[in-house]
Amino acid sequence: MKERWSKEKAWAWYDRQPWLRGCNFMSSDCANRIDQWQEYGFEERLKTTDEELALAAETGFNTIRIILEYKVWEQQHDGFMDRFERYLETAAKHGIRSMVVFGNDCMQPKEWTKPVVFGEQHYDIGYHGGRKQSQHGALPGMGYHLLDEPELALKHEDWLREIIGKYREDARIVVWDLYNEPGNSKRDPVTPPHLIRFFEIARELDPVQPLTACTWRIPLDRNEPLPAVEQLACELSDVISYHSYGTYDANVQMIKRLQEDYGRPILNTEWLARSLHNTVQEMYPLFYLLKIGCWNWGFVAGKYQTYEPWNSVWEAYEKNPDLDYDFTKWFHDLYRPNHRPYDPKEIELMKKYAALADADEKRAAENPV
Repeated sequence: MKERWSKEKAWAWYDRQPWLRGCNFMSSDCANRIDQWQEYGFEERLKTTDEELALAAETGFNTIRIILEYKVWEQQHDGFMDRFERYLETAAKHGIRSMVVFGNDCMQPKEWTKPVVFGEQHYDIGYHGGRKQSQHGALPGMGYHLLDEPELALKHEDWLREIIGKYREDARIVVWDLYNEPGNSKRDPVTPPHLIRFFEIARELDPVQPLTACTWRIPLDRNEPLPAVEQLACELSDVISYHSYGTYDANVQMIKRLQEDYGRPILNTEWLARSLHNTVQEMYPLFYLLKIGCWNWGFVAGKYQTYEPWNSVWEAYEKNPDLDYDFTKWFHDLYRPNHRPYDPKEIELMKKYAALADADEKRAAENPV
């Protein structure tokens, strides 16, 4: 197996990149990731994607983060591969590269899990993610993943091999994000073997893009270690990625810790939760200043309804009304369905710092060290 990139190689790669900024993307007419990748309705979805990625480029974004859906690859294989290629083409047309995500521990318990149905997708109005029950509330047990079935776990390996193998030298892919939030949904005990195996497969393919998997529960107490599965993710990653919907102060402390512990480029692959005081006005300038790649959650408000708070936020507030949560604000997302900004000041600021970053890059190219 190929080895993890050295720190020197990781920094050499990162220093060649512009400031990477974008969003976690799903077009506003998708109710879920089945909707995003299935054959049914895809032509209309892709048209919406084209329009919304044009808006993303206008906002100053140069990347998106997209999470793939194994069941669509498995059951609509050839069509999925064609649709994925067209997705990459559409993004690239707007000067946008893609971070691609495979594994994902944000899962529901098995008793809540229903067989995948293709075609028209149901969604509940007024709920984050379009579901009354989601992993963002109190779970009665461990989340269920198809990786829990040994035969399907082997097929997931084929999924990685095919996609990374095909695109291992493709400039339209910026990073391979192998596993989203390892250990979420009470899956800490069962995820490490899958996480290791995903990295082994990707290393065997030796892509030109870096590999990562995020840490998402970073203790602010410096003496408290990261959860074991997240330590593993960081130790396997070429570049360090993290998620935080916490405050500016919390993010500063997390970034400092990750810098000191790992000495590698840092990406924030999920942020923006206005209700929790994680805002564009504070976070975007910080990420620009430190050249931390950043992907906020959500873009144009739509069927997925991520402008609604997580159910866990409602549950916490109902138990403790003294919590400092602001329910007058959208949780995620940047634009209204008519493509007007949720808050024009946010978009003005994003465009300002994107332009500053582009100017920085131009100066660096004109005056190489």
